[in-house]
Amino acid sequence: MSALTIYPAASAQDGTTTRDFAAIAEELAAIGVQFERWQAECEFGADADAQDVLNAYQASVDRLKKQYGFQSADVISLNADHPNKEQLRQKFLSEHTHSDFEVRFFVEGRGLFNLHVGNKVYAVLCEQGDLISVPANTKHWFDMGANPAFKCIRLFTTEDGWVAEYTGDKIADSFPNFDQYLATL
Repeated sequence: MSALTIYPAASAQDGTTTRDFAAIAEELAAIGVQFERWQAECEFGADADAQDVLNAYQASVDRLKKQYGFQSADVISLNADHPNKEQLRQKFLSEHTHSDFEVRFFVEGRGLFNLHVGNKVYAVLCEQGDLISVPANTKHWFDMGANPAFKCIRLFTTEDGWVAEYTGDKIADSFPNFDQYLATL
């Protein structure tokens, strides 16, 4: 089940957590973050490729492309056996921004987005069926855990796809990572 913990940016000790979907969506909407739950249309085997996933969700992807002007979509899928899982995890763990807004639909599995907005950090546990849209230039980081198990559709308004601009701030080191966060729920 999805979860949201709101922390003061100065301390990961004083967070308030909710698992109520409507409350999560309302809190995130207040900072410009779209959070929706879609009914996952199907499950995929380990051998399903990116095109199989995109084909299964083509109507939803096309709707979002038309609504927001997305130019490209891809699928990122990681599991505990992936040979570069630690390298990929590190790529997303440092606080960064994008000039594009970041949209992810969790086809399978889960991951933890942390959004650093003003003097707060919003830790959002996204699970299968969740769609999150992080506004452009929003400071954030993402953790998939030491043993990732997720499949996401990513949508972009540019052909370049995922391009991070790292802030250099070490704030992510002060907050629970994916595995630590799950242990607190």
